Amino acid sequence: MTVKLIGLKADHFRHPLDLEATTKLKQIPALDLAMRSLLGNVAEDFFYLNNIASSILISEKQLPDLYELLISASEILDIEPPQLYIQQNPTPNAYTLAIRGKKPFIVIHTSLLEILTPEEIKAVIAHELGHLKCEHGVYLSLANIMVLAAGLIPSWGTFVAQSLQSQLLQWVRCAEFSCDRSALLVVQKPSIVMSVLMKLTGGSPSIAHKLNLEAFMAQVKEYKAMSDTDIGILLKEMQTSQLTHPVPIIRAKEIENWANSPNYSQLLKTRKMSYNDESNYLGGWRNW
Repeated sequence: MTVKLIGLKADHFRHPLDLEATTKLKQIPALDLAMRSLLGNVAEDFFYLNNIASSILISEKQLPDLYELLISASEILDIEPPQLYIQQNPTPNAYTLAIRGKKPFIVIHTSLLEILTPEEIKAVIAHELGHLKCEHGVYLSLANIMVLAAGLIPSWGTFVAQSLQSQLLQWVRCAEFSCDRSALLVVQKPSIVMSVLMKLTGGSPSIAHKLNLEAFMAQVKEYKAMSDTDIGILLKEMQTSQLTHPVPIIRAKEIENWANSPNYSQLLKTRKMSYNDESNYLGGWRNW
C-alpha cells in the first residue's frame, strides 16, 4: 500500500546539489527582479494563453484516469493539485509553469504518454509536482519559457537563451535531482522512476516495452569509467554545460542510490511529519 506523506516539506527530500545551487542563485543581487524584467507580464501571459488554447485540460470528465493519477500523487506529497494539460507533440516531454496570478499547471506531451505505463505516468506527474513542492518558481519558469520560446518565437527564444547564464542552467540540472526524488516518494518503487528515465533516453511506442532496465543501469559503470579520465571530464563538461537536465543515466543512478538510503526509508516509515518539525529543515524554503 502506498504511504501518504502528510506534512512533507521539500527540505525533507531536497537533493544537496539543489540546495547548494539554489543558495548560490539567491546570493546574486536582484536576480529575481532581473528575471521578472526579462520575462515580463506579456511573455508569461503569451505562454499561458498558448497552453490553454492548444492543450486539453484534464478533469473528472476529461480523461479521468489521468486526473486520478494527479490527485493521488498530490495527496501523497501533501500538495494542492495544479492543473494538468495534455498537448499533442511528437517530442516526449513534460514541464511545469508557475505564472504570477494564475494557477500553476503541468503539461504532458502525448508522445510521452504513448511510451509509459500508468505508474510511470504517475511518476512523471510526481516529478513535476516536485518543482512546485520545492518552490522552484521563477527560475524554473524562465528555463521552461526559454525552451518553449525557442520553438514559438525563434528570435526572442535566442535572446533569452543567450541571456541565461551557466549558473542558472546548473541550477536547473540540480533541481531535477530533487524532483526525481519526489517521483520516487509517490510511486515508492525505484524501478518505475528509472524505467521512465530509460524510456526518455531511447523509447518509442514500438520498443518501449522491450527495453531492459538492468542492462540500462549497467551502462552507468561504463559512463563513470569513461568520465573519470582527464579527457572524459572535459568531454562530459562539454556535453552537459548547456543541458537543462542531467543525463538520464546519472539521474537513474542517483535514484537507485537514494532508494537505498536511510533518508528515503525513514520518510516512508514516518508517514506523518509534524508541520513544526525542523529536524530535517535545511533553511530558506517554505511550503504553504
